[in-house]
Amino acid sequence: MCGIAGILLGSKSQVDVSILKSISHSLSDRGPDEFGFLGWSETRPVSISRNPQTLENSQLYLLHRRLSILDLSEAGWQPMGTTNGRYYIVFNGEIYNYLELQTQLQALGHQFQSHSDTEVLLAAYTQWSVNALSKFVGMFAFAILDTWERTLFLARDFFGIKPLYYTYWQDGLAFASEIKALLQLPGINRNANPQRVYDYLQSGLTDYGSETLFADIQQLPPSHFLKVSLANPQKPQISRYWQIELNQTLDITFPEATAHLRHLFLESVGLHLRSDVPVGAALSGGIDSSAIVMAMRHLQGNDLQLHTFSYIASEPSLSEAKWVETVAQAASVIEYQVKPSPEELIADLDKLIELQDEPFGSTSIYAQYRVFQLAKAANIKVMLDGQGADELLGGYRAYLATRFASLLRQGEWGKASEFLQKALKLPGTSQQTILLRAVGLLLPPSLQAPVRQLVKKDVVPNWLNHHWFTKHGIEPKVYHGKKGQEILRAELHQAVVENSLPMLLRYEDRNSMTHSIESRVPFLTPAIVNFVFSLPEEFIIANDVTSKAIFREAMRGIVPDIILNRQDKIGFATPEQSWLKVLSPWVENVLNSEMAAQIPALNVQQMQTDFQAVLAGKSAFDFRIWRWVNLIRWAENLAVTFE
Repeated sequence: MCGIAGILLGSKSQVDVSILKSISHSLSDRGPDEFGFLGWSETRPVSISRNPQTLENSQLYLLHRRLSILDLSEAGWQPMGTTNGRYYIVFNGEIYNYLELQTQLQALGHQFQSHSDTEVLLAAYTQWSVNALSKFVGMFAFAILDTWERTLFLARDFFGIKPLYYTYWQDGLAFASEIKALLQLPGINRNANPQRVYDYLQSGLTDYGSETLFADIQQLPPSHFLKVSLANPQKPQISRYWQIELNQTLDITFPEATAHLRHLFLESVGLHLRSDVPVGAALSGGIDSSAIVMAMRHLQGNDLQLHTFSYIASEPSLSEAKWVETVAQAASVIEYQVKPSPEELIADLDKLIELQDEPFGSTSIYAQYRVFQLAKAANIKVMLDGQGADELLGGYRAYLATRFASLLRQGEWGKASEFLQKALKLPGTSQQTILLRAVGLLLPPSLQAPVRQLVKKDVVPNWLNHHWFTKHGIEPKVYHGKKGQEILRAELHQAVVENSLPMLLRYEDRNSMTHSIESRVPFLTPAIVNFVFSLPEEFIIANDVTSKAIFREAMRGIVPDIILNRQDKIGFATPEQSWLKVLSPWVENVLNSEMAAQIPALNVQQMQTDFQAVLAGKSAFDFRIWRWVNLIRWAENLAVTFE
């Protein structure tokens, strides 16, 4: 797990190598253990050094910051090259099945000088080229220079667990693991992307597709690669190499599917445990994190010294302390807990906004930040986490309405009525919410606006400056209904590729990397994801409204039944409303700031009025307030412009 960056210059461009030092320093938390630089041009051989001053007058620069996880020796240092001098790589991530791939490659004649997955990845690319990507089980973002073909190849993992951003600069192309690294380039355009500003402010949506909140900074989408000729760096070819299979439903019984999912999950956790440093786990007490912790103990027995790290909410209704304790005792872990206060949030909030590169939507991100901070204090460098399971297995309450809509679309009126009655008995549900959401999924776009008015959810709320968005050609979005018979499957797919997971993976990457911790997510492998998406919807959310039905059953005998039988859903919930009273002076200062007044997308006066109404109890709290202050502080911290 590391940080990477590179600059490919146009024919007449030059770069001061001090910029390389600035970029490297900006990524130092991602790789505090070691660093290296590469320089190359067609008129000089490749040079690799810890001193970028020796690389002046190159056309291509690559840099690497190392967090040592596998093969801690000098043999794992990057940039790394092949013995014949053709290929060179900088790599961020882990290839968990590197031992199996190494065996295959050795049978094909490859020899290895290290015990690192980086060398295996590079050998796999030299053997299979682009086809190597589909063989990897892991998370990755990497760049490979081919000095013979004179090309640069960039690739990002299947789900976007590891980030990779790029921009066009000085007639060339620059890329990095984080946006803030690209902002080290002099003269880089910091204009905001109006469409993404709208998406974030109106619905909290970020991180999907290829765009970012910066108009001129792109991200390589998950499961894509980019190939560019060094002779023409501003015309890259971008291609998809993998996608979720949605058009097949397996003819399989529930017991058969349960057994296979159990096998896939345990196999994945086993691979994710490969490390040359101690491994810990985030434990919320929910089904997903509990399954990972119990699977770790199940697979490695008493030999594993297992550390868990938990956020405990101060508000009793949000606290999962009893569930955390249940799992901690069952797995015999070394347990750590953190209970953040709103005063600590105020002290850390600006730093949190800065490290995230782009705004976020709620203080639950802070809870996660503190968990990783706790792990660093305990000298843990690798953590396993349950990210992705809710999107994959229908864990959020909103998916009850989606499953209900599926039953209606399929003409299963009796089952739908029964499903609704059972859903209403679960904590945190209401008939109005389920019915309106289901109607929204079933209605055509032309009827969306009236439905949204019923729930008082404007597509352009009055605290947005309608004129500014109209001037930039931004059309308000409505929630589009879903086609096809299986609405739940379509919604889960959208959550994995667009709505939810991309944001959560960015939050996790930045929160873990700022504490120099590699966070691993064993639910997110192509084998598990393709298998789950091939199952009937009732295996995901059963007709008795049990969410994650197949996974709960798959974990019987490994995870305590009291955890698997939970019907509530809390997660990393923070006491937003009670914290708001303590945070209100800070929020008011942000809303009254000079920066707020300079953002033309906002109607600041209306925001101030709305916030006072929330404080007075005249208006309900929602996450729009966090989106306001995050956007304003983000713009100020990173000198964002709104032309």
